[in-house]
Amino acid sequence: MTIFCVNPIVNGVRKVFELSYRTWPERWQQEMTSAKQRRHQGVLEILRETGKATVNELGMRLGVTEMTIRRDLEMLENDGVLQRFHGGAKLAFGSSYEPPFPVREKINADRKRLIGERVASLIDDGDAIILDGGSTGLAVAEVLVDREVTVCPLSLRVAWAFARSSTVNLIMPGGSVRPAELSLSGADTIDYLRGHHFDAYVMTASGISLQHGFTEWNADDAAVKKAAVGVADRVVAAVDSSKMNRVGFVKICGIDVPAAIVTDAEMSAEDLNHLRNQAEDVIVAG
Repeated sequence: MTIFCVNPIVNGVRKVFELSYRTWPERWQQEMTSAKQRRHQGVLEILRETGKATVNELGMRLGVTEMTIRRDLEMLENDGVLQRFHGGAKLAFGSSYEPPFPVREKINADRKRLIGERVASLIDDGDAIILDGGSTGLAVAEVLVDREVTVCPLSLRVAWAFARSSTVNLIMPGGSVRPAELSLSGADTIDYLRGHHFDAYVMTASGISLQHGFTEWNADDAAVKKAAVGVADRVVAAVDSSKMNRVGFVKICGIDVPAAIVTDAEMSAEDLNHLRNQAEDVIVAG
């Protein structure tokens, strides 16, 4: 007579069920958070394109209900990202200056992640690099966090991304911290950079244009970036397509200075061709 021992099987099924039951709320919450972030990014991209939009227009373009859009707009307004008006919303900032970090972090987040991955592939283990701040610099940091590299961050946000890494050798320059942006600048930062040598500088910028090159809105940040260009063997520029044909207040360097410009697939074919005529190398991420 064959005797089946069912208890181990039952117990195994029970454990799998219990594990799935425990993790399901967490997975559901993560998926809901991700969906909300994508909607928020979509809202901001639409408003950047159009300047303003109605709740109905946003709902139709994003494929969600007006009630969902109203909740999203309320959250984004509380973040200082946009201003609501009756039946719609507009950006809280104009197109003539750099929007605050919380706004930039939400705009083109997926593209910046791809740029970050591609930039990281250009960095070798053992390299000593300078890494800019801003939303694109943070995207690069998130990919490099498990690499064996030495990083000199130009932002407290980027520094914090590496703070718990067991593989990254984090070295901090001195300097003044710019409120809200948390970038490092001033004579102490520049002196620190000039006292060291780096294999690469991962540079971000507020704008890039054929006539004016790479530009920055803040003069203090631009001065630090210029110093970083001068102490690195090679410069890798990480700029998403929204920065194309935008001109900041202060020039950092020309188009031909970086060894590579890494951007995203939304860059127009015409702009890519113009860049490739002037740049050393242009890489499209994604």
